[in-house]
Amino acid sequence: MEIYAVIQGLLDQVKQVGLIAAEDEVYARNRILDILNVNSFESPVYAVEATIPDLLEMLEDFAVKKGLIKNLLDEKEMFASKIMNVFMPRPSDLNRMFWDRYKSDPQQATTFFYDMSQNSNYIQTKRIAQNISYTVDTAYGELDITINLSKPEKDPKEIALEKEMKSLQATNYPKCLLCVENEGYEGRIGHPARANHRLIRLQLEEEAWFLQYSPYVYYNEHCILLSGAHRDMKINKDTFLRLLAFIKQFPHYFAGSNADLPIVGGSILSHDHYQGGNYEFAMAKAGEELSFTMKDFSAVEAAIIKWPMSVIRLKSTQTAELAEAGAYILDKWISYSDSQVGVKAYSGDTRHNTITPIARYRNGKYELDLVLRNNRTSEEHPLGIFHPHDDVHHIKKENIGLIEVMGLAVLPARLKSELEEVENYLLGKEHDMPDYHLPWAQDIHARYGQDLASEAVHDIVKKEVGLKFLRVLEDAGVFKRDPKGQEAFRKFVYSL
Repeated sequence: MEIYAVIQGLLDQVKQVGLIAAEDEVYARNRILDILNVNSFESPVYAVEATIPDLLEMLEDFAVKKGLIKNLLDEKEMFASKIMNVFMPRPSDLNRMFWDRYKSDPQQATTFFYDMSQNSNYIQTKRIAQNISYTVDTAYGELDITINLSKPEKDPKEIALEKEMKSLQATNYPKCLLCVENEGYEGRIGHPARANHRLIRLQLEEEAWFLQYSPYVYYNEHCILLSGAHRDMKINKDTFLRLLAFIKQFPHYFAGSNADLPIVGGSILSHDHYQGGNYEFAMAKAGEELSFTMKDFSAVEAAIIKWPMSVIRLKSTQTAELAEAGAYILDKWISYSDSQVGVKAYSGDTRHNTITPIARYRNGKYELDLVLRNNRTSEEHPLGIFHPHDDVHHIKKENIGLIEVMGLAVLPARLKSELEEVENYLLGKEHDMPDYHLPWAQDIHARYGQDLASEAVHDIVKKEVGLKFLRVLEDAGVFKRDPKGQEAFRKFVYSL
């Protein structure tokens, strides 16, 4: 009888959030019974009251005990995704519902799709809630800090099985995690479950594009825009036009792209895609430091903004000229070198300069932020000259992509326990702090001294992590914030 109570609890929850209507209950129940290999149902005396993610875990446990699936993360996720797909509309029906709402209000349409993506467990709300998130005040505004605890770790046996399965599977379908063919895909060991995954169809500059939300959102309505074609990412005028076209359709969102070169680019450069959402990052709030004009773009306002990385902000009411101005700056930057500050455009035929662009609509004008990037390496900095340097690797070693550029640190899960040990060290308690944190911890101790009381040390460490992330952004800036770097930045601007 317990399994009936769990099933009824899930049915009650999905009705409550509007995934199905009362008329759908019997049908949905029978589909779930089939997936569970249960051939009867008795109305329970009570329904289990729990969240949808918790109820799905109960059904996963039942399936494992019954031998329907193995006790492996990937198999359990495929099973849960298949269950939730019972309650999902077909893509054509979902798109009709979305665009019907869009006619009244674009924000109403995205709220509807975002809520569905959460309620269907496609967005992993329970896991995301485990993240540690806070803000730190700096000279550049409030930076967002997130210690990413949402993605579950696989045990060594499952990792070994994943490698074995990849060697045995001769399929490249879907080609990557962003291809449209993931919509409704059951998944497999090593490829995430997507049975409950849905996409909104868009047209951007007469091309087929698709809108989805990130399964592990880092900010409000964290969405992904993906090209219908599986092609490499490339930053050019068409990129700017597409980003602005999306903002025209959804003016309450921003949209941006990772850069298109290794080191300064995102994790997936093999599929053209952007990210966006309904969130205002610290970089968007940054003030202007130096305004300038470009003679061939009279309808475009331009300025250097106050930010640890090197950013030019363009504004205009005319998106076509805004994109042209962005392309002009990109072309100039691609070939630009300044040996005085270590900026080198090419090594032989290898290009180093590119841009991370972000578009938004604000105060009646379209804005295009162009973050100048360079991916050159050296003997001293083998991971990248304009990349987090060695002395910040204990906090952040990974590439600085679009989200970090805008002021949100996505930090590794190891820091949760490691920072607790840093606090123990600072309080003079027994600790197991990794050695790579020692210089930083000693510096904190020297600066704060008597203020390191037990009730204050946690907030101090949080603040110092934020300041380390600020250093990360400064390392990634091509023109440093010192007088020499800012003079070099102005020199580039004058060349425009």
